[in-house]
Amino acid sequence: MTQGDIQTIQTPHGKELDVHTYLFINNEFVPGNGPLIEVVNPATEEVICSVHSANEDDVNNAVEAANVSYSKVWCKVSPCERGKLIHKLAVLMERDAVELANITVLENGKTYTMACATDVDLSIQSLHYFAGWADKIHGKTIDTTYDKMCYTRHEPLGVVGCVVPWNYPLALATWKLAPALATGNCVVIKSSEITPLSLYKLALIVKEAGFPPGVINIITGYGHTTGNYLTHHPKVNKIAFTGSTATGRKIMEASAKSNLKNIQLELGGKSAQIVCDDADLKNAAMQAWYGVFFNHGQSCSAGSRILVHETVFDEFMGLFIDLTKKTVIGDPFDTETFQGPQINKLQFDKILNYIKVGQQEGAKLVLGGKRWGTKGYFIEPTIFTECQNSMRIMQEEIFGPVVAVSTFKNIEDAIKIANDSIYGLAGGVYTKNIHTAIQVSNQMKAGTVWVNCYGSFDASTPFGGFGQSGFGKDLGEDSLREYTRVKTVKFKLDI
Repeated sequence: MTQGDIQTIQTPHGKELDVHTYLFINNEFVPGNGPLIEVVNPATEEVICSVHSANEDDVNNAVEAANVSYSKVWCKVSPCERGKLIHKLAVLMERDAVELANITVLENGKTYTMACATDVDLSIQSLHYFAGWADKIHGKTIDTTYDKMCYTRHEPLGVVGCVVPWNYPLALATWKLAPALATGNCVVIKSSEITPLSLYKLALIVKEAGFPPGVINIITGYGHTTGNYLTHHPKVNKIAFTGSTATGRKIMEASAKSNLKNIQLELGGKSAQIVCDDADLKNAAMQAWYGVFFNHGQSCSAGSRILVHETVFDEFMGLFIDLTKKTVIGDPFDTETFQGPQINKLQFDKILNYIKVGQQEGAKLVLGGKRWGTKGYFIEPTIFTECQNSMRIMQEEIFGPVVAVSTFKNIEDAIKIANDSIYGLAGGVYTKNIHTAIQVSNQMKAGTVWVNCYGSFDASTPFGGFGQSGFGKDLGEDSLREYTRVKTVKFKLDI
C-alpha cells in the first residue's frame, strides 16, 4: 500500500491541518520502505492518518546524509552562523506554535494547554538557549614544561542519533537537537512511531530555516526495527535516548556490539515527594498533585510516591484528595481540561492492571481506579494509601495517573524510603526549614530535587538521573559535554 506525503487531518472541532507523512532525509520528504504505521488519536481511538516508516536502507540513507553533511558542509559553518540558524528555527517555531500544539494534541492526547506550555514553549526556549552557546564552546591552554605548548579542543562527535519517546515528542527532541547542533554535530532523529507528526512539522520548519541538507534528518519506525538499525549503525557516533530502562539496556548492548558509540540515557523513574510536618500543606498538596498528575502521569519524573509525616497525614490527604477530585478530565482541546487520555490501549491496560495489583497487595484505594467515560483511553486520577515501599505500585514505574502514599516518623526514615528504589531521576521535599531542605536535597539519590515545588524545568538547568534512571544530562551547560570530545594538542617548541 502506498500513499502521498501530505495528508489533511482534522481536529474534533473541524480545524484542518496538512501534515507530512514521509521520512525527512537530506532536506527532502521521501517515502519510506518500511510498513505504513497508523497514528491514532487517543482521545477518540480513531485513526488520524498513516505514516511511512524507515527500513534498514532508509536508516542508512539518513545516516549517510548526515555523515556527508558533517564532513563536507556543516564542519565549515562557523559557530556564529550555527547559532543564527538555531535561533531562526526557534523564531519559526514561535510563528507556528499553534499548529505545532494542535498536531501534538491530536497525536498524543495531552491537553492543548500542556502542549503549548511544555512541548512547544520548552522547545523554543531550549533552541534559543543553546543557540547562544554555539560560539562559546572552547578548550583551554595548559602550561606544562618550558619547551612545550599545549591546548585542548572540544570537537563535535560527528553523527548523533536521537531516539525520542511519545510523551513529550517535540520537547525531548529539541533538548537533544539543540546542544547537538550548537556543538557542531549532524543529527538523525527517530521519533516514536506513535507520535511522528509534530516532528515532521518541525522538519518542514528546519528546511525553511535554511539548514544545509543532511544536518537534521527525521525518521520514524518501530524500536525493534528502525531504532535497532540506528543504534547499531557503525557511522553513528552517539545515541541520545529518552525512554524505558529496558530499552536503555538494549541501546548499551548495541553500542558494545557495534562501534562503542557514546551513550546518553534518560530512563525511567519512581520519584518520591516528601511532605514534612512543618510544610505549607496547601502548597504541598497543590505541588504534589501537579507533580504526579501533570501530563496524565506520563512523565518519567512524575512524583508518584508521596511520603507524608504521620502527624500531618490526615490534613494533607484531605487537601490532596479535594484537589484531585476537582481535576478536569475530558476533551484535550478544551483549555479548562487538565487531564486527557493515556497514549494508547497498551498503556491504558497496563495502568488498569497496576491498579488491580495495588488492591491485591493490600493498598487502600481511596479515589479513582476506573476508566473515565466510554470512549478514549481515559483513566480516573487514582490515589492509594497505606502503601508499603515493597509494593509493586511503590517500586515500579506505572506511567499513568496513579499515586501511592505512605507515612514516615522522621526525616531520616523518609530519606531511607525515598532512596529505596532502583531509580534516581527526581524527587521533591516540602518544608519551611532550610536545614531540612538541604539535608534531603543532599541525601536524596536523585538527579533533580525540587524544594517546595515540583516539575519546574528551564533550559539552563541540567536534567538527568542516577542509578537505573540513566546517565548524562539534557539541558544546561552540562549537556554540551555530552556532544563533544576533548582533544589534546601538544607542541614541542624550539626554544
